[in-house]
Amino acid sequence: MENQDQQSTQKFLYRLVSDNASQESMSWLDQQTDKYQNQRSNRIFNLTFSTLSRYFDKSRLPNNTEATKEAGQIRSGWDLSQWDARQAARTYWLLQLSADSPEDYRSALDRLFATANVDEQITLYAALPLYDYPDQMVYRASEGIRTNITDVFDAVALRNPYPAGYMADEAWNQMVLKAIFMGRPLYLIQQLDERRNPDQARMLIDFVHERWAASRPVTPELWRGVAPYLTKEHLPDIQRLLEQGSSLEKQAATLAIKESENDMLRKQLANYSLPDEELDWKTIGIMSND
Repeated sequence: MENQDQQSTQKFLYRLVSDNASQESMSWLDQQTDKYQNQRSNRIFNLTFSTLSRYFDKSRLPNNTEATKEAGQIRSGWDLSQWDARQAARTYWLLQLSADSPEDYRSALDRLFATANVDEQITLYAALPLYDYPDQMVYRASEGIRTNITDVFDAVALRNPYPAGYMADEAWNQMVLKAIFMGRPLYLIQQLDERRNPDQARMLIDFVHERWAASRPVTPELWRGVAPYLTKEHLPDIQRLLEQGSSLEKQAATLAIKESENDMLRKQLANYSLPDEELDWKTIGIMSND
């Protein structure tokens, strides 16, 4: 991120934090900022990050349409809908980090990640798209999606523009598959459609077959990742959905077939009684995760 962009982000976050914190808390934050800017001490930086919880609580930020719109203008896809005051304050502080080189910057963040509790990890991962040198943080995102802590995984995978912008297909595909395995809502993964790819489709079909063989359910959202790559060899799978599936599974199958643009599969739709109302993927996702 360019320096001017970083300054805009810092100013925006400072205003957001100050609108949701006491004068005492903001005075302390200002003092710590001045102290760090004057001394550039790693100790001050790390200690302040861990102490922020004493001054800022976890009250949800107001549902401010203008603030959300402004965040999206600063960084496309930046989603504040689940943020609280403490997370905003911590993120503001993270953007104060100064280093002489990308390596020093990365090392300073590594130290924070190494000692962070779960709540702090959520902030660190959600801030991935805002850091300097974001292209050097891919290994951090990949580490984040390996966790089995749901809230930490969500901080990386859901409502976060970083994975779509920087992850290679292999890591991206693993993230989507793990989201399905963990029962997370796929519709909250940004640019899910744009990042669909043939390898992902094969992985998801294999996952479906494994689940069905074990008589276990499959989220209807999964078919969103398969849709563009459906061929005649997937006809048995589609028939199973249309004949035995739930209403949502039939909706997903219908939408997937239409997105596939496969004429042979499209003709199959005429053989089945389908729901009158056609849903989109977001609605299917919301209804699948109720």
